Amino acid sequence: MKYTTLPNTNIKVSKICLGTMTWGNQNTQEEGFKQMNFALEKGVNFFDTAELYPVPACAETYAETERIIGNWFQKTKNRDKVVLATKIAGNGDYTAHIRTNGFSKEALNNAVDNSLKRLKTDYIDLYQLHWPERDTNTFGTRDFKYNPNDKWEDNFQEVLQSLQEIVTSGKVRQIGISNEKAWGTMRYLEEAKQHNLPRVITIQNPYSLLNRTFEGDLAEVSMRENVGLLAYSPMGFGVLSGKYIKGLDSENSRLNQFSRYTRYSSKMATLATKKYMAISEKYGLSMAKMALAFVNQQSFITSNIIGATNINQLEENINSIHISLDSEILHEINEVHAEIPNPAP
Repeated sequence: MKYTTLPNTNIKVSKICLGTMTWGNQNTQEEGFKQMNFALEKGVNFFDTAELYPVPACAETYAETERIIGNWFQKTKNRDKVVLATKIAGNGDYTAHIRTNGFSKEALNNAVDNSLKRLKTDYIDLYQLHWPERDTNTFGTRDFKYNPNDKWEDNFQEVLQSLQEIVTSGKVRQIGISNEKAWGTMRYLEEAKQHNLPRVITIQNPYSLLNRTFEGDLAEVSMRENVGLLAYSPMGFGVLSGKYIKGLDSENSRLNQFSRYTRYSSKMATLATKKYMAISEKYGLSMAKMALAFVNQQSFITSNIIGATNINQLEENINSIHISLDSEILHEINEVHAEIPNPAP
């Protein structure tokens, strides 16, 4: 395994992070336990979860993933071996069953306390804001369109003040953001700087061969401000394994179970995937390893969040850390990207 540190800290994390959002829905607790055991044995010490998980989010399974991780900590006594990240859910129709008071002081304190109980721990290493509260880009939307009817009021400073109290209490070590844009990221950084408040150290956004939108303004923010990307969906919901194109998918595959997840399955995304598959076959690489290796070696990556529904997938994904794509492969990948840029925003 390769390791780095969370930006501006001495917290050592594996470049591969174990994603957990299928546990409690696609995966049972027993399967989640096996994945955590296997990942830890392979040197993965960074686990990412959220109160929203498992997905698709619903009241019946709310926060079950955190409970599974907490039960594993209780059983194995491995809490000290894991750098643990979780998130507070943002506002939205899909989170109305959780709360409707956004990132208010009350909401943040309740969310942290409840996550700690479910996770059976007394601290969270990295606590993240899952979605911006304001009306901005969502899945499938490439460009920002201002909504004059957005009821959000600027509260960056208030949110950081609430998080400062939580950090000071010892319940949270560091903070991060997720699904953010360049403007929001800079606002958090400036408020922290101007008012001596906790500094955002990571941003968890989508990044893959099919979605390289992070390479715009956010990549420059990431590099110049030292805010590391925790890349999620690096496999595009499994599309970048090639299994759907090759007909190797099973009934239990995510896109077969949840037809609403069409983000990576558009006509142009499928065409791009076929072109990337041809490159991987040309160079004798599995498509999954090539897709993940591409993400692993980006300079703005702190850790690549991989998810799997079985141990064989998990092993292949973890082993991608040993693959280095040379300039020739990268050139061919970039040619496809130039032809079909970001087909799955």
